[in-house]
Amino acid sequence: MSDFTHSGWALFIALATVVSLLACLGVLIVASRRRVMANDNTTGHVWDEDLQELNNPLPRWWMWLFVITVVFAAVYLAFYPGLGTNPGTLNWTSVGQYKAEQDKARAAMAPVYARYTTMDAAALAADSQAMGIGQRLFLNTCAQCHGSDGRGSKGFPNLTDNDWLGAHGLEDIKKTIVEGRSGMMPPMAAAVGSADDVRNVANYVLSLSGSAHRDVAAQLGRPKFATCAACHGADGKGNQALGAPNLTDKVWLHGWGEQAIVNIVTEGKTNVMPAQGRLLTPEQVHVLAAYVLSLSKGTAMAER
Repeated sequence: MSDFTHSGWALFIALATVVSLLACLGVLIVASRRRVMANDNTTGHVWDEDLQELNNPLPRWWMWLFVITVVFAAVYLAFYPGLGTNPGTLNWTSVGQYKAEQDKARAAMAPVYARYTTMDAAALAADSQAMGIGQRLFLNTCAQCHGSDGRGSKGFPNLTDNDWLGAHGLEDIKKTIVEGRSGMMPPMAAAVGSADDVRNVANYVLSLSGSAHRDVAAQLGRPKFATCAACHGADGKGNQALGAPNLTDKVWLHGWGEQAIVNIVTEGKTNVMPAQGRLLTPEQVHVLAAYVLSLSKGTAMAER
């Protein structure tokens, strides 16, 4: 597709558009000069024994309608973009139209959000209207990844279980919504050791949460877990400051089981939540963050 970004294509499109309009007018002029034939006014073509093709000129009303259509197209192209890179005299753009509609909607909603700006998470959670607005913001902005109920799916965190990879106060969630978040676990197989060592570590990780595992392999993997302890802690309870998951709570973001853990240790993993700050106003972010807190029923704890 890079071949179509050359400036010559804009000139080609503009020329093709102008030639097409002129060609339409030319066809109309030629057609308007046709007259009823002096003989029987037929072309000589007959179908079904008695259906003859006549050579009548185009109706005047149809021709004038066609002329109006061509003139309208010319006027439209003068005002709006359509002739290659020519922006048109009105300088209209779809981006500008979208921004204007956003600004209009935000101005209309400003009085509604005004009373929420000074409310804390607990007060917002108790306000049914605020939570209704928060739910709609969540469905429009977050549900594509976290699900309409906030329970997430493989690779996308569950926001209802009070298990947080990072700090989870109201301001922390607002920062994550606005700036996004990136979490990365590097491939650790080389640091752990052999393929058997990696499987042993996987079994030890499973044992931390009381999940089904092979006891002997878990015991062998315990000393190798020291490689992982720098982020997940010696007890495997994770580190919220680093965003390192708690391995003892049976919450598996990227799949459960020996093979799933082996894959993570071997290949590493990168998760990215895109920044939403350009899509939402600060007031919307405030209400949305309070709604996210309400999903985990951790508002009171987060506010302390």
